[in-house]
Amino acid sequence: MNLFDAHSIVGDLGLIGVLAIIFAETGLLVGLAFPGDSLLFIAGVAASGSGAAILGNASLDPVLLFALSPFAAIFGSAVGYWFGEKYGKKLFDKPDGRIFNHHKVATTEKWLTKYGIGKALVLARFVPFVRTLINPMCGIIGVPKKTFMIWNAVGALIWTQGVIGLGFILGDVLEGSVDKYLLPVIGLIVFVSLVPVLIELFKEWQSKRFKNN
Repeated sequence: MNLFDAHSIVGDLGLIGVLAIIFAETGLLVGLAFPGDSLLFIAGVAASGSGAAILGNASLDPVLLFALSPFAAIFGSAVGYWFGEKYGKKLFDKPDGRIFNHHKVATTEKWLTKYGIGKALVLARFVPFVRTLINPMCGIIGVPKKTFMIWNAVGALIWTQGVIGLGFILGDVLEGSVDKYLLPVIGLIVFVSLVPVLIELFKEWQSKRFKNN
């Protein structure tokens, strides 16, 4: 069993393993190393009718997978927020911290202010590492709990249902090994999620260029 391999998690641990990793990746700093999008995609494949055969007959109950995954993501992020709110300033308010430091806290605060808490939290779900770090960061900088929980839930629903749904749909049409489809699919997911951010960055660059001229 390999906790850092999506195939192994789905095949060896089943639904409980999938939910535990979703929680850990969004709520605990150790989750930085766990698979996220790839796990959801493969879980969706395993929940599909014929797609499970591609994974060595590993299968998941689609109803339970779709119903419980958002709750694991929501609860995980809530734990991350609580951790940042309670311990963040004490443990991570260091100029030379590897994970949290003054610069990253200031950058996150600027990001949330510029793009809005809602957009930032939803998009963060689709970006590896960011979906783990943004939750405690929100706790550290004092994002209102109600606002955080609302957009936390929205992002969790869109992320889990979207990526699992993609795997579920494609599971019935994939041929051969799922591995050859995995990287292109995950790359497309991340790229599409970053398009709004790239547009905003381009607008900002154009604005600065116009002022300088």
